[in-house]
Amino acid sequence: MLFIPAASVRIYGFFLFALFVMACGQSVLEVAANPYVTTLGPPESSEQRLNLAQSFNAAGAVLVALLGSRFILSGIEHTPAELAAMNPRQLSAYRVSEANMVKAPYLVITGVFLLVALLTFLTKLPEIRETGREGLETSDAKLSGTLAFRHLIKGVVAQFFYVGAQVGVASFIIRFAEFTLPGTHEKAAAHYLQAHLAGFMIGRFTGSAIMQKVRAPRLLSLFAGAALLCLLVVLFTSGAAPVWAIVLIGFFHSIMFPTIFALSLKNLGPYTKLGSSLLVMSIIGGAICPAIMGRISDGWNIQRAFVVPLVCHAYVFYFAMWGYRPAAVANADPALAIPATEVE
Repeated sequence: MLFIPAASVRIYGFFLFALFVMACGQSVLEVAANPYVTTLGPPESSEQRLNLAQSFNAAGAVLVALLGSRFILSGIEHTPAELAAMNPRQLSAYRVSEANMVKAPYLVITGVFLLVALLTFLTKLPEIRETGREGLETSDAKLSGTLAFRHLIKGVVAQFFYVGAQVGVASFIIRFAEFTLPGTHEKAAAHYLQAHLAGFMIGRFTGSAIMQKVRAPRLLSLFAGAALLCLLVVLFTSGAAPVWAIVLIGFFHSIMFPTIFALSLKNLGPYTKLGSSLLVMSIIGGAICPAIMGRISDGWNIQRAFVVPLVCHAYVFYFAMWGYRPAAVANADPALAIPATEVE
């Protein structure tokens, strides 16, 4: 709802504050919903369940990108010279028109949020209670105990790098297409972003199905390796090839967040919710990595900025191959071993 007054006063910091408030709510939702999905069923299929649940997240991303390019991007782009030639009244009218484009879409988004909140409030959901061998419950779990799970810590780092890469790549698609394919305007370049997100959605549903036959760590390593190859194309080729390589990365990004999330929570028992909060906190990578990419882009060129997601995916590949394996912690605390889940 804050986007409406932000558009009226046209202060950039106000838009950032509105995004911050919305992100806070989404973070709380991630902390609660993701571990909930992983525990509602057999542990061995938790990655598949979370991928399926988050497939609808991807479907929403595609839908909003289509609607956003239609209702938020006006398609009117003025060069710096054209803006300088405008008189104050014309410049003000142009800025007001551009800012007002966000009002109606974000009012609709607010309505959707409120509707989902109401439906969740009215739905009777089972309460999850997780216990360890010695009866340790979630309410007794401490952060120091959570840090004893080395695969969780590696998962937090992997999630930091993955989200940093995912947000960085998606955020730079339009500018990269304009840079690589001269004469491409923002509305045409937005089609590449839509294709990237469509691949993301297709990958989520496809990945959920493939996980019935292929183990989640194996599939994650294949997707991370493929993303690395695509980024090498982005860095070392020219023309349309690097643009389409970025589009294809969307498909390979698809399973990473839910799969890393579920693998990191394996065998945590009563520490699952605390572990989930750490994993959600790691999405700060989505703020840090794109900023580093921006610095490289400004100081060198936008193509070289993609070395950042290349490094990020190298760590995700390591996690998928070796880092995900839970270490034995039972000797340190018997309550950590063989978690049990009770659903009321």
